[in-house]
Amino acid sequence: MRMGLSILFVVCVAGMTQSTPLAADSDRPAQPATVTFSKDVAPILQRSCQTCHRPGSIAPMSLLTYQDARPWARAIKERVGRRLMPPWHIDRSIGITKFKDDPSLTDAEIATISTWVDQGALEGNPAEMPPPRQFSDPDKWHIGTPDFVISMPKPYKLKAQGGDEYYDIDLDPGFKEDMYLSAVETKPDSGFKVVHHATTNLVEDPEADPVGLFLNEYAVGKNADLFPENSGRLIRAGSKIHLNLHLHPSGQETPVSISVGFKFYPKGFVPKYVTFTQHMGDVTELDLPAGQITRSDGYFRLQKPALVSAFQPHFHTRGKAQCMEAIYPDVRPDSARPGPARTETLSCVSDYQFGWSITYPYAEDVAPLLPAGTIIHITTWHDNSVNNRYNPNPKNWVGYGQRTIDEMSFAWVSLYYLDEADFQQRVQARKKMMKRDEQDQLDSRLKQ
Repeated sequence: MRMGLSILFVVCVAGMTQSTPLAADSDRPAQPATVTFSKDVAPILQRSCQTCHRPGSIAPMSLLTYQDARPWARAIKERVGRRLMPPWHIDRSIGITKFKDDPSLTDAEIATISTWVDQGALEGNPAEMPPPRQFSDPDKWHIGTPDFVISMPKPYKLKAQGGDEYYDIDLDPGFKEDMYLSAVETKPDSGFKVVHHATTNLVEDPEADPVGLFLNEYAVGKNADLFPENSGRLIRAGSKIHLNLHLHPSGQETPVSISVGFKFYPKGFVPKYVTFTQHMGDVTELDLPAGQITRSDGYFRLQKPALVSAFQPHFHTRGKAQCMEAIYPDVRPDSARPGPARTETLSCVSDYQFGWSITYPYAEDVAPLLPAGTIIHITTWHDNSVNNRYNPNPKNWVGYGQRTIDEMSFAWVSLYYLDEADFQQRVQARKKMMKRDEQDQLDSRLKQ
């Protein structure tokens, strides 16, 4: 937090008497307008909070009505003020900050909620409430109404106590023809709190490749994979879906059921680009001493020009922060004095909260365009101290492993490759767009 300097001015006015007239009312500080739940706060909660904060959804309490929200007023102010809720933990002061489907609150919306609480969390006139949101079953999907959903035939019963469990199951969606995905999402129907991850793979040939190709993953609190315009994933006719579940007992027997939702391009449409999601910056030799914050660095080299469409940090309970940086190739590789490498920080999550493995999909006009040879540098910090509220045991050394009590260090990065001509055309178009934006901003300032 930046701390400013306060200067106290003491002004002594000689000769002032009791008969000195009071300052005019117009000189007094303006009183803040009354903020009410019905008129001001409810619309904010409807847009950014109620998808989770409603009966039967993932959140622990409902925020549909004033009666629901009023007991939590101070907690709401504290959580939104620290930008812990809605969960969207991208650092707004570093790199790219423009994303698709960003549920986070503006500074003005946070100020509205804070003022509402400070003024006593008034209900206001119920007639000023916006019409209630109408929720249906598809509202649980970040991708919207799926074109197709496949689910486990029956729940897996996770025991109440013990170590982590792993469960694998093959599902047959019955696809009769090749199709391209525009979005995909894996998520629990039940057992949210015990699912560490649920990974989906596409198995095209069970004999030649029984493991299959990575498709999508649900990690605790994760949203969906939304592919950029004119890009998608091919699902071949006859492909099976393999589910791998990593489950962590929570103290009571829990039924776990997983579904996968698909959105397809229209029949016969073939997107220009094939998108995929890739591990980048893996560090498997983690050494996290007890009581310390530890940094690790991993790298991935892009063999071709690429458009990066999304970023998702991945670690476990001791994860603290992660940044993704581009180290650009030298523009003069044959020079005797090539100069220092040019780098650019693309995105950072600086206050990771365990329970929210969020995918951050870049807006189309700012998605990173990276030349062949760019090195993706993933820097990760783990907090294995008592200051980490999610740390199960700050007295223990921790290393790499699959269990929830172990740790990992990598990023899921979604991208598609471009040929050189396409890449150069996109770079030039991006430069023209940036010049137009700069000119528009200049014109706007001159008009003021």
